[in-house]
This record gives sequence, C-alpha cells and structure tokens, in this order.
Amino acid sequence: QVQLVESGGGLVQPGGSLRLSCAASGFTLGYYAIGWFRQAPGKEREGVSCMGSSDDSAYYSDSVKGRFTISRGTAKNTVSLQMNSLKPEDTAIYYCAVTRTSSHNVPLCTATMALAWGQGTQVTVSS
Repeated sequence: QVQLVESGGGLVQPGGSLRLSCAASGFTLGYYAIGWFRQAPGKEREGVSCMGSSDDSAYYSDSVKGRFTISRGTAKNTVSLQMNSLKPEDTAIYYCAVTRTSSHNVPLCTATMALAWGQGTQVTVSS
C-alpha cells in the first residue's frame, strides 16, 4: 500500500524556520520524482518545490526560491523541505506527493501532475 506521511508542521514567527519531512512506505521513493505542494484557505493547491529521481533536477516556485530547500533525507525513503525566512504568506497546509516527470526527467511540479498524496501538515506563520 502506497503511503506518504508528512510531519514537522507547526506555528512559527515570521523570519523563523521549519523543517518538514515526508516518509514513504509501500514503494521506493528514490525511483520517483517527489514534491512539496501547499494550499492556503481559498486558494488552489500549488507546487512549492519538486525534485526528480536524480538530485540535481530540483524546482522551486518563485515565491520560495532562495528560502526553501528540498532534499532526500538521510533516513531511507524520506524527503524533507527546509523552510527558512518564513513569511505569513507561507501559511498553508503542506503536502508531499509523488509527481510525474517530463520526457527529460524534469519533475512536473503542478498539482494536476501528482500521482499520490500525503495527508498534509499545517504550517502557520504568525506573530
């Protein structure tokens, strides 16, 4: 059974940091493109950061570039999202997902391209 479980969300002040983790089971995560998506109230789910099965093909949305870093975890079958310099507009439910890739193995970081989702973890940035 394919399962993705996120952890690490919480309440943080503006300028603070959080590290989200996603643990996969039922399949080998390293064979697939994986990504982090988020959905704020009243907004569509958007791709935040994705990476292909090879670590050098990472994508970041313009809104998080330079602040967030995606990485495959040292623990087997995990992926992390390090979020620094958090802003109130980063407040959302964050989901990890397996996503499709292009013919050149570029991860497709849009919600409609996702194949399997975790249950999400809430991130709230507020003073």
